[in-house]
Amino acid sequence: MSWKSYIKGYENYLKIEKSLSKNTVDAYLRDIRKLNAFFNNEETNSKINDIKYEDFQSYLSFLNTSKINARSQSRVISSIRSFFKYLILENIISENPSDLLENPKTGKKLPEFLSIEEIDLLVNQIDRSKPDGERNLAIIEVLYGCGLRVSELLQLKISEIYWNEGFIRIIGKGNKERLVPLGKTATKHLKIYLNEVRIHQKIDKEFVDHVFINKNGSNLSRIMIFKIIKKLTKQSGISKNVSPHTLRHSFATHLVEGGADLRAVQEMLGHESITTTEIYTHLDKNYLKQTILDHHPIEKTKMGW
Repeated sequence: MSWKSYIKGYENYLKIEKSLSKNTVDAYLRDIRKLNAFFNNEETNSKINDIKYEDFQSYLSFLNTSKINARSQSRVISSIRSFFKYLILENIISENPSDLLENPKTGKKLPEFLSIEEIDLLVNQIDRSKPDGERNLAIIEVLYGCGLRVSELLQLKISEIYWNEGFIRIIGKGNKERLVPLGKTATKHLKIYLNEVRIHQKIDKEFVDHVFINKNGSNLSRIMIFKIIKKLTKQSGISKNVSPHTLRHSFATHLVEGGADLRAVQEMLGHESITTTEIYTHLDKNYLKQTILDHHPIEKTKMGW
């Protein structure tokens, strides 16, 4: 079989067995196709069974000369490991040459976040007199107020909003379900949008249960959400690089700064590992110091508790 056939099988494995999102699948496949192009071109023609650890080293050296940064290289290595793990599972190869690959040191780079004042500034740029104003306001309030990924926002269904209980049901990465509290502000603007704007739109049958739709009654795209936020950022005069993910990160940051338990934040964000949640938060020295003083048994003893 050819690389192309193996990659097609790998694509099905990622979609069906791993239940990964379309964006994640596309990213893995993009990396593996580039790997294929490196090993199979005018000068080389390598069979998958012949690939060795040293060949990967040559590929990584090629990435270095191409000025691919360490974070991107780490993602590529993750894709390679995943692909060759699949080949092992399917008995296509007997030994995994990617086992010895090590990720380059990348450090923990925290994305930018907005202050509460900057969130307010962003919201205040929305012209609610325009047809899409109430919708865009609801989008910002739900992204920030619930800490959603943009993909989760786009897939949010009306039937998955539990108004009386104050929760929304989210299907996150890997089809994992979680319930996220819906605050008063987000609830208010969602109801205004649904009851006063969306109700008057002609909606495509396929998207009748989707909360957020475009002017044609169809689903909004990721690009559209990015454009909305970029436009508001520019209008507000905020110099930071703001994206939908910035609002999610701001949500987590403000929760932790307000004293929220890290495990609770992990649950709300839908992170599988607490380590990921720690990357998404800014625990300042005072917060860490106070946490230790309040909870360490030795400190409690000294304070007479």
